Amino acid sequence: MTARTLVLGLGNILLRDEGIGVWVAETLSREFGFPLEVAMLEGGTLGLDLLPRLDGVERLLLVDAVKLGREPGEIVRLEGDAVPVALDVKISPHQVGVQDLLAAARLMGREPPLVVLWGMEPERLDPGTGFSPRVAEALPQLRDGVLEELRLWGVPGEPVADAAPPPVWWEEPGVGRPR
Repeated sequence: MTARTLVLGLGNILLRDEGIGVWVAETLSREFGFPLEVAMLEGGTLGLDLLPRLDGVERLLLVDAVKLGREPGEIVRLEGDAVPVALDVKISPHQVGVQDLLAAARLMGREPPLVVLWGMEPERLDPGTGFSPRVAEALPQLRDGVLEELRLWGVPGEPVADAAPPPVWWEEPGVGRPR
């Protein structure tokens, strides 16, 4: 069965706050179970290589760091035509791929009818791992927003009792781990 709902976490985990989309997708995959028609994908920086994953997708939920001139850690939810506009300000090379991915999907008739972006303003995009304190503090709210969106779409996540521990790249000495 092809997943009709795709949660696509984007970003580069080696550029600090740029990895928030990957964190959300990994956390949801590890801590929650979803109906079969939902797929969680850590898309990282794959760009156009993700095009085949859009086949049969009716609802695409992107999670990514977005530079919109807001306070670090501020969360935004955008839908439809507002999504490519938000990705117009490049903060890493993968965002060119995301815009190209959405444009190619449209040209090939693979564009999902519903495209939603849950994003967060980053603070640090320099090389390294771990999130800035303000972003780390806001990450659970971003995850919860994505969970609520999925619930409203009729595909709620059920908590997994014995979730595996988080990957080590999440934490940097002196910076709290997102809860």
